Amino acid sequence: MKLYTKTGDKGKTSLMGGRVSKDDLRVEAYGTIDELNSFIGKAVTELDSQKFKDILADLETIQNELFDCGGDLANVMKERKYKLQEASIEVLEKRIDALTDEVPPLKRFILPGGTPAAATLHIARTVTRRAERQVVSLMNAEEDVPAIVQKYLNRLSDYFFAVARAVNFRLGVSDVEYIRSGDVFK
Repeated sequence: MKLYTKTGDKGKTSLMGGRVSKDDLRVEAYGTIDELNSFIGKAVTELDSQKFKDILADLETIQNELFDCGGDLANVMKERKYKLQEASIEVLEKRIDALTDEVPPLKRFILPGGTPAAATLHIARTVTRRAERQVVSLMNAEEDVPAIVQKYLNRLSDYFFAVARAVNFRLGVSDVEYIRSGDVFK
């Protein structure tokens, strides 16, 4: 099997049920999700398999769910069955709560950083937010998009914030506080 098909040489790509320009907002959205998945893969390589066994399991699940999100966004067929389920959001919420309970309470805004893995997870957080904005743009353009994808991405960015803090905490590295911030969280 060849990796190249030449079908995209004129700036078009295939969706499930049609072809669109490679700069179509739908393609941008699932392309950003693919970028996000790559940053998660990078974070996985930066985490110790014993100390972060629970987080690594989370990240593997999330990577699979992101493939589901991308597939759901790429599906423009008249009859659709989406893969992403509400249960995925509920699991994220439980993990966010558990990870938040593990770390000291926030008092100030924090900057991305600390350990290499935490910094990569903060990149994942910001890429997630961009993907969410693109999905919202699709929804605002009255494209047929499963709303659960936007909701999942919203919760996922919160997860990445919580997990980045937990990674730093487990490694004994303090969060990097924004120095001009007063105590904003009480």
